[in-house]
Amino acid sequence: MRVVARVRTRIGVTGHRSIPGAVLPFVRTGIRRQFQGDEEIEALSSLAAGADQLFADMALDCGIAVTAVIPGMDYEAHLGDADTRAAYRRLLNSCRTQVNLPEEATHEEAYFAAGRWIVDHADRLIAVWDGQPARGLGGTGDVVAYARRRGVPVTVLWRPGVLRI
Repeated sequence: MRVVARVRTRIGVTGHRSIPGAVLPFVRTGIRRQFQGDEEIEALSSLAAGADQLFADMALDCGIAVTAVIPGMDYEAHLGDADTRAAYRRLLNSCRTQVNLPEEATHEEAYFAAGRWIVDHADRLIAVWDGQPARGLGGTGDVVAYARRRGVPVTVLWRPGVLRI
């Protein structure tokens, strides 16, 4: 009997913290499509509000292992409201692996370091992105630009004409 090993693919995510309702069904469908196929998938996420938590939740629902990439800072305290922090802790406890990055000088540098780590360890990247420049260092636009410079394939999930909140 011949045993066929499944190929392991690492899919990373970057994206906005706030996803408009008009975009959400499109994003969910796009993420589901990325999780289909015969390959073994590992999901890479920083578990931030919005796209990161949605991606990790959907991966876990599909039985996909998630690696949490935690920026080097007091990350949880800067994630947002109590619900977002609770979701972060729930997801973090469900992750197979946790990567804690070295502390950075600023929060923005820490976010960008986490985005670069994800790109550097991913076979492909999902970007929940409106196509606009990042609003601060390490934002979605910066991570997408870095992935493209590194030659990592990027799938952008967004509905044309819908503006970010």
